[in-house]
Amino acid sequence: MEYQQEEQTLGKVYDSRLMRRLLKYAKPYQFWIFLCILLLLFIAAIDLATPYMIKVAIDDHILAANHGYVVVDGDTEHPALANIQGYALLREDRLGEITPGIRLELVKEDGVQVLRSSSGDLVLTLTPEEARELRSFEYKSIFKLGLILFGLMSLGFVLNYVQVSLLQYTGQRIIFDIRQDLFSHIQRLALAFFDRTPVGRLVTRVTNDTQNLNEMYTGVLVNLFKDVFMVLGIIVVMFKMDVRLTLTSLAVLPVIVVMTAIFRTKARAAYRETRVRLARINANFAETISGMRLVHIFRQERRKYKEFEEINRDHYKASMRELMVYAIFRPAINLVDLLAKVLLIWVGGSLLLNRSLELGVLYAFVSYMEMMFRPINDLTEKFNILQASMASAERIFQILDEEPAIQDPPDPQPMGQIQGRIEFKNVWFAYVGEEWVLRDVSFTVEPGQTVAFVGATGAGKTTIMSLLTRFYDIQKGQILIDGRDIREFSKEELRRNIGLVMQDVFLFSGNIRENIRLYNPEITPEQIEEVSRYVNAHHFIEKLPRQYDEPVTERGSTLSAGQRQLIAFARTLAYDPAILILDEATANIDTETEHLIQDALPKLLAGRTSLVVAHRLSTIQDADVIIVLHKGKVREMGSHQELLAQKGLYYNLFLLQYKEDFSAVEGAVSGQ
Repeated sequence: MEYQQEEQTLGKVYDSRLMRRLLKYAKPYQFWIFLCILLLLFIAAIDLATPYMIKVAIDDHILAANHGYVVVDGDTEHPALANIQGYALLREDRLGEITPGIRLELVKEDGVQVLRSSSGDLVLTLTPEEARELRSFEYKSIFKLGLILFGLMSLGFVLNYVQVSLLQYTGQRIIFDIRQDLFSHIQRLALAFFDRTPVGRLVTRVTNDTQNLNEMYTGVLVNLFKDVFMVLGIIVVMFKMDVRLTLTSLAVLPVIVVMTAIFRTKARAAYRETRVRLARINANFAETISGMRLVHIFRQERRKYKEFEEINRDHYKASMRELMVYAIFRPAINLVDLLAKVLLIWVGGSLLLNRSLELGVLYAFVSYMEMMFRPINDLTEKFNILQASMASAERIFQILDEEPAIQDPPDPQPMGQIQGRIEFKNVWFAYVGEEWVLRDVSFTVEPGQTVAFVGATGAGKTTIMSLLTRFYDIQKGQILIDGRDIREFSKEELRRNIGLVMQDVFLFSGNIRENIRLYNPEITPEQIEEVSRYVNAHHFIEKLPRQYDEPVTERGSTLSAGQRQLIAFARTLAYDPAILILDEATANIDTETEHLIQDALPKLLAGRTSLVVAHRLSTIQDADVIIVLHKGKVREMGSHQELLAQKGLYYNLFLLQYKEDFSAVEGAVSGQ
């Protein structure tokens, strides 16, 4: 079942083998990925520089009033030098190699700023203009720092825009390639694969699973580098600023490691359970929708509702358990983050009071701690994306690793001009194991002959048609066209020479014209109209509002079964195949359309080797040869009259269909 396969694909959170295969798809775009990583490095550097620059502004300029001033020689040259009331003043922390002079402290007395020496011998009362002059260097420096910070933030914005655009472009290109490979590979797979694989599962692989991979490429893989850069950069900068506070900040690291390990285990189990329950919902829902006619006719709505309610409740409970895991982890990380900040403020505040730490350093540490915990908080989302991506990758590669059961030969031979002689030689075939559908089947169809196949349901009629087109390969025997084994030819060339009209006609969304020529530019509009007239399809097409440009909805639902069948005849004739297969092509249609098809059939069969499968014996009475199949074996072979004269299986089938007109049977037998 669907959910069982879903459960099997939930492997490890990180699978190196799968990741290597995923990285192969990224290899053609390695330059753009490298450029994204390089941009992330610059963005991380800008993010790291921001708190440090604010720290410089606080300690070196905003809180400069805490520093004393020194009277220096008037001939001293320094950009921060201030001339107040005839004194050359320089901030104490900017003396450098300059010879110290009288030290003055900046204080405020009665709302007025005053420079006073420690002995009180020198007191300078500052006017507002002099106070601004004294701090002019700080004002200018803060303005410059503001401009630099604004420039860095603007540059960061531009780099972020470029990086996100490039990353999304690269991710979409990678997913485009994966989807193309997946779709192309699915098209090459044999029909046996589709017999055992639900369509919904394949649609999910091409859409949802590839989208999960896109989130992994863009949200986890590349951004992981930024997270690493940020964490390592923060640790380096913090150690450079203050070792004591750095060790204090990293004291909570063991707690984070333990919490992450516990979260990883719990989240994995919760994710697995939720995905399995979701797969059960999908399987149940798909089954119910597919069988809605039976649900209604047998009044199963209440039972199906209760069944779905139970499955849905299981999924709800599993989702709540998963939610609890994530709901606990993120607040727990926030709590650890808060604990780290409390430790920082406690230790940093003590150092600040002891004048062994500057306020700007403490601010920078708090900012860096917030930046360091950001990727840790994002871990929950990244972990979920990585889990979904690994599961999706495994499911996608399971399909890509599926070898096509029908392989072209290493050196396919050209078919050339086909005469149309078909020969089955001792053919054995089974869909599963040795449950033989065909048993030692042998017959020959001469060029230009029309051969009909009749028999009970399950006798193997349609199987013979599928084998001739190599939808499946036989286990024993040979199938020959013009004396050559069909396995010597490429599938494409073989099928180019065979036209197939089935009972259930498939039409693509588009219009009637494109459904006839199947987007083959070599087939002109004139040819389309000509073949449509030939098979009696033109008479209803010209009555449509837009005629050959009339839109066709999905599967041609707006057209009747007979109209779809006539379009299928026109489509087959437009490709002019050497061999024609009609598989119940006249079943399930109205009487009027059947007359049109009966009129078109001789035109369609003329000059072609034709194989016809039919339950209505009236449609194949003019066949050159009728082959009667029973339980996978050829039981009778001959013309209509010959088989009736034998009074065997064909006679019984004919009698069943015409039992109300027994005289017709007797007349047919006597040839009247």
